[in-house]
Amino acid sequence: MATIRKLAVFLAVAPALTVWADEAPPPPQGVWIGKGQLGFLSSHGNSDSESLNANIDVLRYDGPWKNEIYVGGLYGKNSGIVSAERWETRGQSNYAISGDLFAFGGLRYEHDLFDGFQYQASVTAGMGYKLINTNDTKLTAQVGAGYRRLRPETIDKDPTGLVISRTPLDATGEAIGTVGVDFSHAFTKTTVFTNKFLMEAGSSDTLLHDDLALTVKMSDKLALSVGYGITDNTKPPAPLKKLDTVASVNLVFGF
Repeated sequence: MATIRKLAVFLAVAPALTVWADEAPPPPQGVWIGKGQLGFLSSHGNSDSESLNANIDVLRYDGPWKNEIYVGGLYGKNSGIVSAERWETRGQSNYAISGDLFAFGGLRYEHDLFDGFQYQASVTAGMGYKLINTNDTKLTAQVGAGYRRLRPETIDKDPTGLVISRTPLDATGEAIGTVGVDFSHAFTKTTVFTNKFLMEAGSSDTLLHDDLALTVKMSDKLALSVGYGITDNTKPPAPLKKLDTVASVNLVFGF
């Protein structure tokens, strides 16, 4: 929880960081805007592998409210054996209190067949601050607390990697602390770097998730994105690895 306390202090002094910056123009009101991504990889030779990932991220501004919804999934095979199957959905509502300070409430549900947890579901609330909010650079941080319910499972595989059995363990619920950081920087009018970080810390497991992407626009509605995602569950059931990484090349469409 030391990280959460440090971030809370940082949020308290954050207004001093943005007095020099040119504020970004206000977002459109009362309409849904967002983007979708689709990526596919197929390789054949000494080994055969295929993977498909897709997600959609939409948001809407209504006066002091900002509502955001995300749905994403990943599916992969290696030599005919399913090696990745994951989907996640989350939503968050922000309410602007004053200036760049806001309150938030969020829901998240994740189902991953290979991380050692049958599901992870959480509800959180807290405070956030727009540390930087210019045309080219945006940095938002938030800190809060909530409740998470998860169900671990043990996974047995044969020597080829095929899952031969799954044993669900008892579901548990616990209080958690959460930290989120959302950063973006436009190097040019067509090239943007983004980094989204999430932490949910509880007594039974700490989830760390970081998504990095470099996006290059090809037109007003289409772009190409190269991404790298890192997910770390600190206490998965043995003998599963704590760290999962995903590299992707995606077609991005805006609306």
